Amino acid sequence: MILTGERLDHADWTVRERAHAERADALTAAHRERAQRGEKHPVYDFLFTYYAYKPAQLRRWHPGAGVTLRDAGERAEWRWYSPGAESGEVTPDATAFRAEKPQLADLVEQMLRRTASRPAQFGCFGLHEWAMVYREDEHRHPIPLRLGQAGTDAVVEANELRCTHFDAFRFFADDAVPRNRLALTRASQPDLEQPGCLHAGMDLYKWAVKLGPLIPGELLLDTFELARDIRVLDMEAAPYDLSDWGVQPVPIETAEGKAEYVRRQRGFAEHGALLRRALLEAWLGSSSAV
Repeated sequence: MILTGERLDHADWTVRERAHAERADALTAAHRERAQRGEKHPVYDFLFTYYAYKPAQLRRWHPGAGVTLRDAGERAEWRWYSPGAESGEVTPDATAFRAEKPQLADLVEQMLRRTASRPAQFGCFGLHEWAMVYREDEHRHPIPLRLGQAGTDAVVEANELRCTHFDAFRFFADDAVPRNRLALTRASQPDLEQPGCLHAGMDLYKWAVKLGPLIPGELLLDTFELARDIRVLDMEAAPYDLSDWGVQPVPIETAEGKAEYVRRQRGFAEHGALLRRALLEAWLGSSSAV
């Protein structure tokens, strides 16, 4: 990763810029091809609809906070870039970001630091998706339930709901809400988010997006890849029958399925911890990281 305080010549940073665009294009190629054909995908479209960050934006490279680009005058008007000491120099400016978006800056820092400070929990087994369709006649996704409605409801009733992520909890079916161990709210999210949660790992991509040019492009794509991989497990463990899309279930209604889910969940938590630290270091400097 490029370090804060570095100065990159035009030849050096444009090589990185091209490599980033090529990597981004490879990561989004299948999505862009499906979009041209008007095809939907119940697993991967989420990365472009829920997070609402388009492939064209994803391929734009930034060096990260405090890194100066020489001969980059075309970026002088870009948001949160400040002019450097010499003509044609620009630097992504963390101070300018905080001055313009103080509430967002505080929220992102709270979410990253507080989540990193807590022990990971691994007892949810991905039941948030099951809770969203519990005792519901109509579902958010027009995809059959692989155990049927009665079988799906029975799984929810046989397990304790331990969701800690508000943005999953807010989609719970009404009858599932009181079954959750915690009553989650938006206000309590910084106090309850924990690093074992799949969605906390996916949201590293969201925070990287919101920080814009303060995050090196390479790290942005790392968070996107983690979000993509987590999304796959999220849907493999969901109650839906996704066999038409080649998705094989992780049957969390069984002991074997639960064990498989937790094994992969732990791996994602470890990877997420590294990226969470990297985001803080890139944005605020190594001395400010957890």
